[in-house]
Amino acid sequence: MEITYASTSLPDLSSMARTPPSSTAATATTRPVKVIPFLHPYSAADATPTSSSSSPSTPFSRWRTKVKRMKTVDWIDFLLPCSRWIRTYDWRENLQPDLVSGVTVGIMLVPQSMSYAKLAGLQPIYGLYTGLVPVFVYSIFGSSRQLAVGPVALVSLLVSNVLGNVDSSAELYTELAILLSLMVGILECTMGLLRLGWLIRFISHSVISGFTTASAIVIALSQAKYFLGYNVDRSSKIIPLVKSIISGADKFSWPPFMMGSSILAIILVMKHLGKTRKKLRYLRAGGPLTAVVLGTAFVKIFHPSSISLVGDIPQGLPPFSIPKEFGHLKSLIPTSLLITGVAILESVGIAKALAAKNGYELDSNQELFGLGVANICGSFFSAYPSTGSFSRSAVNHESGAKTGLSGIVMGIIMACALLFMTPLFEFIPQCALAAIVISAVIGLVDYDEAIFLWRVDKKDFFLWTVTSTTTLFLGIEIGVLVGVGFSLAFVIHESANPHIAVLGRLPGTTVYRNIQQYPEAYTYNGIVIVRIDAPIYFANTSYIKDRLREYEIAVDQSCKRGPEVERIYFVILEMAPVTYVDSSAVQALKELYQEYNSRDIQIAIANPNKDVLLTLTKSGFIDQVGKEWCFVRVHDAVQVCLQHVPTTPKIPESSPDKSSRFLERLGTRRKEDLSTSEMESGVVISKDSDPQLEPLLSRKYHK
Repeated sequence: MEITYASTSLPDLSSMARTPPSSTAATATTRPVKVIPFLHPYSAADATPTSSSSSPSTPFSRWRTKVKRMKTVDWIDFLLPCSRWIRTYDWRENLQPDLVSGVTVGIMLVPQSMSYAKLAGLQPIYGLYTGLVPVFVYSIFGSSRQLAVGPVALVSLLVSNVLGNVDSSAELYTELAILLSLMVGILECTMGLLRLGWLIRFISHSVISGFTTASAIVIALSQAKYFLGYNVDRSSKIIPLVKSIISGADKFSWPPFMMGSSILAIILVMKHLGKTRKKLRYLRAGGPLTAVVLGTAFVKIFHPSSISLVGDIPQGLPPFSIPKEFGHLKSLIPTSLLITGVAILESVGIAKALAAKNGYELDSNQELFGLGVANICGSFFSAYPSTGSFSRSAVNHESGAKTGLSGIVMGIIMACALLFMTPLFEFIPQCALAAIVISAVIGLVDYDEAIFLWRVDKKDFFLWTVTSTTTLFLGIEIGVLVGVGFSLAFVIHESANPHIAVLGRLPGTTVYRNIQQYPEAYTYNGIVIVRIDAPIYFANTSYIKDRLREYEIAVDQSCKRGPEVERIYFVILEMAPVTYVDSSAVQALKELYQEYNSRDIQIAIANPNKDVLLTLTKSGFIDQVGKEWCFVRVHDAVQVCLQHVPTTPKIPESSPDKSSRFLERLGTRRKEDLSTSEMESGVVISKDSDPQLEPLLSRKYHK
């Protein structure tokens, strides 16, 4: 049986100092160790890379290669995503569920569209227009087969907030809302074509949850005027809303309150039964329609004078018209950016989740492009900004929608409502539409998320609290800016202060892990193994250098093995997690090397990836450190470093003209080691071998 060992023995460095470098190898008692050959890219002096190390491909080159490979069918699928499901449509299996889901969501969409239009400060007819053209267009250009597009509560609140200084009864208000749809569509298309959807990933989920929770509370309070029977000041802040509600309490009217509360209770009960019982899931979609039917029937029968009605709604399809009022374009840019961000976070997130559940792939950038085209086309037919609805998409999925045909059916239902049913909408109570809005936003109050964040991550709970509080008390724009600002600040802090771990060897293995996470792992005297768990760039180089200095001075001595030495001779950098280094990082590494070199400490590099190694080689850092100090594995680096750790605690002082410095002798010794014709992973030793030698592998691994 053979047992391999890592030797910690080396002749006394004092004797090495008196021995010429050429005779060092001959007098040493160290054994050669086998390491995996490390393949270097072309050296810094070479003008061109070798065939084995081609330059990394850029995103543009990958995109160009993909475009060249695309066939006619691929181009059709890219420009018209609906062609993917049209070509493979199974009429027997898919037609019925698509029709059922389309009719179900269409019935739900009609009353919700009018409700959300009122929330946006628009006439109900513009909500119906927003639920018509964008639905048809998205069915053609959208890549999701279950996403239900149209007006939503959050976007409606944003529209109302940005146009708050404009008289809602004036034509200018409507024109600006339509212009906002065009701007949002252009932004979404641009971001989709340039594949910039990844920018929104920097906004934390806790920020979005806090924002939607606060927005839901503001939306619910803004609808209170239809329940209370008197006007409430329009505001996106909770304090002015509450003050306005309290100040007008003497005008309170019971009839609209009773009707609104009763309809809201019915909707909530139907929604609960639809969620909890599969056999009654159709009740969830029927809630808004039930509210409209009951309210209209009550008004038709009793003719209450104290309940305000929707009023006259124009009949017919929307005419084609070009958006106007481009002079206000600049003032609408911040809100259009905010609505675009909401569209990416809400719609694309829902679409990807539904795609995963239904077993097809979805490109988020193409999805963003489809939403943009829907908004652009909608703006030419008097629609305000639309996006994917969470509630309607969930109902569409639960109703069995298979393809985009369900969206076309929704559009047909909306078109029929505009052509034939608008005279009936005149008698819908305002409180019924308000109840529909409140029932929809109740689900956005995500207090469960706050409780979860408190248990799991206090930092995310802080983000949730700050965002929701500032949104409630300071307004939507400030709330979003503060939340995003804190979110980016945390991202920058984590990036500038990356996790760095000291590694130790797990007993009986050649695996090296964080000694804080694995207390049983042990380290070696004279060697520090450090893993940097992040890209190295200009923002974190100072932090990394400071931490490396700390590890050199203060490392836990209780779990160390090997020869007794007083200081560190080797620092091994495990660079597998480092995905990128920039020029500042290279300069910092060079400075660190010079600092270590002045104290006779050698740097070794383990397992850098191709791009990182290429950058370090081009910069000359690898040549500075020495190619012989680059290793495939941490264990290889440890084996070699153990061969060169001195066995004596102190080195006798000698004048510079009589002895070489430690690193000079070490470099000569290491190069001579590499010149051996064949490396062995260990040696067969007898029972009377040096008891201080540490086995590389436990006996069970050699059976």
